[in-house]
Amino acid sequence: MRRYAAPLLFLLPATILIVLFFLIPVVTTVFLSLTDISTVTFKNPSWVGLQNYRDLLVDPFIPKIFYNTGRYVGLTLLFNVGMGLVLALLTSLIPERHGDNFRTLWLVPRIMPPVVYVFVWQGLLARAPFGIISDLTGINQGWINSSPWTTIILANGFVGASFGMLIFTSAIRAIPRDLFYAAAVDGASTWQTVRRVVLPLLRWPILFVTVYQTLSLLTSFEYILLLTDGGPGLFKTTVWSLHAYKLALSNYFGNIEFGLGAAMATFLVVIGVIVSLVYMRVFNFRELVSEPKIEVN
Repeated sequence: MRRYAAPLLFLLPATILIVLFFLIPVVTTVFLSLTDISTVTFKNPSWVGLQNYRDLLVDPFIPKIFYNTGRYVGLTLLFNVGMGLVLALLTSLIPERHGDNFRTLWLVPRIMPPVVYVFVWQGLLARAPFGIISDLTGINQGWINSSPWTTIILANGFVGASFGMLIFTSAIRAIPRDLFYAAAVDGASTWQTVRRVVLPLLRWPILFVTVYQTLSLLTSFEYILLLTDGGPGLFKTTVWSLHAYKLALSNYFGNIEFGLGAAMATFLVVIGVIVSLVYMRVFNFRELVSEPKIEVN
């Protein structure tokens, strides 16, 4: 015990935080999902077991919401990770001072409050004479209503790509310069250097950014809420987390169903765990965290 006393002492604060802000909320959410607690039954909720999950399975709109979630997460993830990687590569090829200035400019949407950021998009995509895009293209229409998914993906993408850009840029700068010199001596082109030197060494950052962005997108809905509120129309752009929020916290019908919303949140946690395990299998997580092999003569 003396040997492990110091490590355990240093792990104690993080363990307490994980228990308080992760394990206890998860257990509470699962417990609430097995009850019929709502604004009507708040004082005397009943144990209903898996009834909330059965209600979700028979809900005619759940397949559409599930499809919307997959579409939103998949397309936005491709934009976030792909654009973040492209920006990191491009800004690493130009002089460092210009690359830093460009990355700083790209970070502006991330540091803006979501409401202000959405106001900017609404100003860009409104009808003429207020909308800049309508003025430039000569097509006078409400672009958010006519192309809601494109708007949502781009609005999320410009914010999400900045995260990957910073992580990938740091990883590229950590690559020993000798590898680039050796590639140049061997006559490798820029694309060959990126493909054979840079990308293989970015497997761990790509895994981290992909997993983090996937879990973030599964649970995020603020830009969808502010841009379209799940519309236009019935569940046009409603995703799983937004529907859970409306069921549990913002129901137009007056009866806020905490239990049903908790069931949706529990399902989302399970999906997140499954997706993370799949990513770790695809990226060969064990190999990434294994000790490097050192040859001893």
